[in-house]
Amino acid sequence: MRTVSVLGSIALSVVMSLTGAFAQKQPFTAERSWELQRIAAPTISPDGKWAVLSISKPDIKENKLWSDLWLYSTDGRIERRLTSHASGDSAPLFSPDGSRVAFIAQRDDDKAAQIYTIAMDGGEATRVTQWPTGVGQVKWSPDGQSLYFVARAWSDLTSTSEQAKRLKEREDGKVKAQVYDGLSFSAWDTILDDRQFHLFRAPLDGSEPANITQPTGMVLPRQNIQLDSVVYDIAPDGREIAFIADAVPALNDSNLDIFLIPVSGGQPKNITADNPGPDSAPSYSPDGTRLAFNRQTIKGFYADTRRLMIYERASASVRELAADQDRSKDGLVWSADGKRLIGSIDDAGLNRLYEYTLDGRWRAITSTDSFMSPALAKNGTLVALRQSFLEPPTLVRVDPSTGNATKLSTVNDAVLANTDFGSFESVNYTGANGEPVQMWINYPPGFDKSKKYPLFLLIHGGPHNGVTSGMQFRWNAQVFGSWGMVTGWPNFHGSSGFGQKFTDSINPQQDALPYEDVIRAAEWFKAQPWIDGERMVAGGGSYGGYLASIILGRPHPFKALLAHAAVYNWYTQYGSDYMTELPRFGGFWEPRMQPVMQAGSPHLGAGNFKTPTLVVHGQKDMRVPVNHGIELYQTLLMKGVPTRLLYFPDENHWVLKPQNSLLWYSEVKRWFESWIKL
Repeated sequence: MRTVSVLGSIALSVVMSLTGAFAQKQPFTAERSWELQRIAAPTISPDGKWAVLSISKPDIKENKLWSDLWLYSTDGRIERRLTSHASGDSAPLFSPDGSRVAFIAQRDDDKAAQIYTIAMDGGEATRVTQWPTGVGQVKWSPDGQSLYFVARAWSDLTSTSEQAKRLKEREDGKVKAQVYDGLSFSAWDTILDDRQFHLFRAPLDGSEPANITQPTGMVLPRQNIQLDSVVYDIAPDGREIAFIADAVPALNDSNLDIFLIPVSGGQPKNITADNPGPDSAPSYSPDGTRLAFNRQTIKGFYADTRRLMIYERASASVRELAADQDRSKDGLVWSADGKRLIGSIDDAGLNRLYEYTLDGRWRAITSTDSFMSPALAKNGTLVALRQSFLEPPTLVRVDPSTGNATKLSTVNDAVLANTDFGSFESVNYTGANGEPVQMWINYPPGFDKSKKYPLFLLIHGGPHNGVTSGMQFRWNAQVFGSWGMVTGWPNFHGSSGFGQKFTDSINPQQDALPYEDVIRAAEWFKAQPWIDGERMVAGGGSYGGYLASIILGRPHPFKALLAHAAVYNWYTQYGSDYMTELPRFGGFWEPRMQPVMQAGSPHLGAGNFKTPTLVVHGQKDMRVPVNHGIELYQTLLMKGVPTRLLYFPDENHWVLKPQNSLLWYSEVKRWFESWIKL
């Protein structure tokens, strides 16, 4: 008997309606997951008639993803390719008059990604910048005559040519050594140097860009830029810029504030100096009277609830909107009348669209599936990306009053129509402290409750990143379902989307409550008549790898484990870029932290290691450096515990290349088949 959850029925019905005989469909293997094209965040024209987005098409043979811009009419009549260059075109943005689209690409003789523009009626794209180290976070000036961007630059050089000359000298030099003096060494997969992040304005005619932030002595925060968080905005009259900078730029301290500066130059004004925590994501209202931004009040806690704040420019006063909603407010866009904002909110296992009015009211626009990257036109037309465990990101037009969605993109319809998906549902079980824990269950195709299935209990990363219903391309539950496995994905204590108390409940002791939640999830599954309690495995990446390593040294019911990019030694993890962001509880050398470290560092449980474990790590991982994976693997070898190391010299914290991804899936399947029957 086939089961379909309420949450999955909408997306699945779309797929089912496109084909007849279900029995002819193909399983959703790892190879098939790479047949899907990946749709990125849309931009919408000012008049609301058009949406443009980047679509990446995997090329397994070339081991790359090729991306082009696609144009959609929001009435659903037109879907066509806008660019077709053999490069990666991304991050499109409509000009203020809607006649052109700016985007980022690395074409022909470009040494790094640059800004290009293309007319809406087609033709050749025009390059605007030639910045030697590449550009990001592009925005149009309100008059449409220039483009702003963020880039790395040496602060003692003023021109593009000088920047290019020094870069070439560094590349050609025989000595490759770097000197760090109070600077961060790395960010995720990037080794940083002595360049800073600054904001520039580039005229459309391609002339020399102006450095906006360098003369102020302020530097844009590298971590926010690495994560592609919004770090600046331009007032609608074009006279003022709001940007983020660190008011306390010490390596072991931080206080991101929002500064205002006239475009013509001057002394920056700090409008959030009263808050010791980080302030971010500035966004001017359409009439320019207000500035919306995010505020976190707990210093040193990256997952603190992001509050929606409004700065009144006339009175210089700040107030919070929707303070009674215990959720982070992200991805916010203003309505044309400036009376409301719409955002994509991580909410109890879904990303829902919410509306917030200036009088503090709020309401959910959508209730099923996940909706990301909203874009709102002046006439109120709203587009977004809809997805679920059964539907990859899909462009839809959303009715803001009802939440009803109309599908606009069809590039994946043929693959989906011929794919044999399983089903999914959300359940709650009793976790640590007797509190309810939400968990997603994905069932294999043709699931039959009268049979017994193996279980793969997935442990998400973060730890403060809740699992929402969406098509995961790296850890895809439907791929695991094609192996005949049931997968469980619990949002254990510490997960986002369930309120501040729940998210912060695991700090600083990050092992205890999540470990208990995972064990109780396994016990819940073992009690189900359709789960074979002797064929249960578990694993995860990043924090999920950490918790898998914790489980390795403690009592558990799993026959095999997967530890990907796992923090194995809390003490050495203090030397990574992750720990430079977490000064909240102090260093491991402080007396109050010593019991935390001793209880929560997986390597100290090595005496109890006996479960077969597949270890996976990438050489370029700076978030959890590769020493962790090597140490875990070597320890298992010395203990005589069955183990295997899957090492990627060309990957970072994630496995991103198509052929590497296929190898990852095949090795994970091969490992589990060694210990349980699939």
